[in-house]
Amino acid sequence: MTNDMTTKMLQDSLDKTVLLRLKGNRSIRGILKGHDVHMNILLADAEEISNPENIQKLGTIIIRGDNLILLSPASG
Repeated sequence: MTNDMTTKMLQDSLDKTVLLRLKGNRSIRGILKGHDVHMNILLADAEEISNPENIQKLGTIIIRGDNLILLSPASG
């Protein structure tokens, strides 16, 4: 994916719920509020959903781009 396509996808996902897969087999869901050229991600209302039986509310967080494996729009 080119940088232009990545930037467009991120811009289209602003203020929408996204799913993130991070290093260490962690999954986080939240509302995308911002990003930068290093793929650092700002999420609001974030929750760690790695263990569906124990969802942890995280609030507003910043994810460093070098920890990000996958970013996807949430379904539903």
